[in-house]
Amino acid sequence: MGMKHYPPEFKADAVALYRWRPGATIVSVAVDLGVNAETLRNWIRGAGNASATSPPAAPSKRPDTSLEAENRALRKEVAELRQEREILRRAAKYFAGRDEPVSRFQFVADHQRLFGVKRLCRVLGLPRSGLYRWIDSAPARAARSAADARLAERIRAIRTDSDGTYGVPRITAELRDAGERVNHKRIEHGMRAFEIVGLHLRKRHRTTLADPVARKVADQIGRDFTAVEPNTRYVGDITYLPVAGAPPLYLATVIDLCSRRLAGWAIADHMRAELVVDALIPAQRARGDLRGAIFPSDHGSQYTSKAFADACDDAGVTRSMSAVGSSADNALAEAFNASLKRETLRHAKHWPTARQARLDTFRWVTRYNTRRRHSSLGQVSPTAYEAAFTTSTTTLTQAA
Repeated sequence: MGMKHYPPEFKADAVALYRWRPGATIVSVAVDLGVNAETLRNWIRGAGNASATSPPAAPSKRPDTSLEAENRALRKEVAELRQEREILRRAAKYFAGRDEPVSRFQFVADHQRLFGVKRLCRVLGLPRSGLYRWIDSAPARAARSAADARLAERIRAIRTDSDGTYGVPRITAELRDAGERVNHKRIEHGMRAFEIVGLHLRKRHRTTLADPVARKVADQIGRDFTAVEPNTRYVGDITYLPVAGAPPLYLATVIDLCSRRLAGWAIADHMRAELVVDALIPAQRARGDLRGAIFPSDHGSQYTSKAFADACDDAGVTRSMSAVGSSADNALAEAFNASLKRETLRHAKHWPTARQARLDTFRWVTRYNTRRRHSSLGQVSPTAYEAAFTTSTTTLTQAA
C-alpha cells in the first residue's frame, strides 16, 4: 500500500521527475512512484504556485533561471529528436526486411504502444484520420486477401491442367466459362502478386531453305491469310525439334486458316519433300475431302518440290505463293510453332530424347485442337469453334 503522508522532499522529487522526463505523463509517473495520479497532479500545481509566489532568492546563491529553462528546452528537443530518429530507424528496418508490400499505417499499428499514434503519424507524415479509416477497413482487406488467395489457387489449378502454359487471357476465359465474374486485370495482378509466371518465346531457328531453280506458283490469295469458313484455306510450315546429343527432328504442319485447327502433321528426322507430303495426307483423311482448298506456303524447297505438287493435285488442293517472300506470309504457322516449343520445352533448350520429343509433340497437338483456347477464336479451341460454326451455319440455312 502506498504512503498516506509524504515528506516535502518526496513531493519535490516526484515533481522534478515528472518535469525532467520528456514525453512522460502524470499517470505514468504516478504509477512508477506508487502514488495516486490526482495527488501527483496537486503536487505539480502546488509547486508551480509556490514558485510564482515565493520571494526571489539572492542573485549570488541561485542559478540563472533563464539558463535552466533553456537547458530544459534543449534536453526536451534532444529527446524528441532521439525518438524521431529511432522511429525512422525502425521504419527503415521494418520496410527493408519484408518482401511483401507493407503499409505505413501497418507500421504505426505495430509500434503505437511504444511511441504513440500522434508522434508516429507526425514523423511519418500520415494523417491520423487516414489511419483510423485504414483500421476500420481491416475486415474488408482481410476478406479481399482471402478472396485473392482462393483466386490464386484456381489460377494454379488451371495452369496445371494446361501444363503450365496458359497466361492471363486464357485463364480469364477459363474462369468466365466456369461462371466466375472476373476481370483480366485482376488475374494479371493475382499472378504477379503470387509469382505465377508465364512462358516466353524462344529464339527462332531457320528451316526455310529456298530452291533457286524450282518452279514457282501463282499467288492465289493476294496475302489475305484469312478464311471465312473451315476447309477452304490452309497454311503449312516446317519447324525443328531439338534433341540433346542427337540430330533434331522436324515437324511439318497443315493448319486451317479459319478455325486454326491442325488438320494434318508429320514428324521425321529429315526435311525432304516427303515430310510435307506426309503432313498433307492425314489432313485429307481428317477432312474427308480437300478439293477446292487453297494452300499458301513459303518458298521453301519442300513446298516447291514436284512431290508436294503432285500430292496437292491428287487431293484437289491449289497451291499459292506470293511473288516476294515475307515473314508475314507464314506468321500463323510460325506462331503455332513458337507456342508448341514454348509450352512443351518450357525453358529447356532441347528434349532429352527423340522419343520424348515425339510424345510431347503428339500430346500437345492433340490438346491444341480439342482443349487449348485460341485468342483469335474468342478464347475457344479450334474444334469448339468449328462446332459452333457448323451449328450457326445450319441454323441460318434452316431459317432461309
